[in-house]
Amino acid sequence: MAIWGKIFGGAAGLILGGPLGALVGGLAGHVVDKYRQDNEDTTVNPEDTTGLKQVAFTIAVIALGAKLAKADGVVTRDEITAFKRVFRIPPNEEKNVGRVFNMARQNTAGYEEYARQVERMFRGSPEVMEDLLHGLFTIAMADGVLHPDEDIYLQNIASIFGFNESDFDRIRSYHSGEDARDPYRILGVERGISDQDLKKAYRTLIRENHPDKVIAEGLPQEFVDVANEKLAKINAAYDQIARQREI
Repeated sequence: MAIWGKIFGGAAGLILGGPLGALVGGLAGHVVDKYRQDNEDTTVNPEDTTGLKQVAFTIAVIALGAKLAKADGVVTRDEITAFKRVFRIPPNEEKNVGRVFNMARQNTAGYEEYARQVERMFRGSPEVMEDLLHGLFTIAMADGVLHPDEDIYLQNIASIFGFNESDFDRIRSYHSGEDARDPYRILGVERGISDQDLKKAYRTLIRENHPDKVIAEGLPQEFVDVANEKLAKINAAYDQIARQREI
């Protein structure tokens, strides 16, 4: 069953609980009725932890993306377009996703509540939370500038997810900053690092950020793509340094 059927099928909100569940539970009744009519099974099995995490992650992307779009005080068309690019939405589901997006943007729940629920669900999978951050950075950078309020928003989410300042600096270097795309920052290492320690850090990043981990979590293809893009940047950064050092 498609992820959208699981989200809008009427059971996701009750099973998920917390702020993410409340967000989905607030959908108009006709959306639930539509899925009950059009799908033989639109329920989320509470024992299907992979399916439940997939639903939670998808809702979190929508909710946190909506809150991020308001972080600088203005929701631009570029940000909405970037959101759709990060999370490819079938044309027949755009209205339903739009409802969740608008509800998250307008409701009183703080984004911290959404982030804490994500952290609890993916505590053992930091690479999943990092991929979510990369997706949010793409939305933030839609206008070509990382607004200070957007930067603070993303730093706070990273902190809730358990990333330290060095981790966040590395993640941000993929997208923004004075030294954006600096290969050392992308790998999260100092310029004076030895060749041996450089190789060790590189192998660790490859192991921790391999797309297979995202696939194992059952997350949408869009975030498998995000993981592949991230892995390509890690490889490119290491190759650039290796050429410079002739190793």
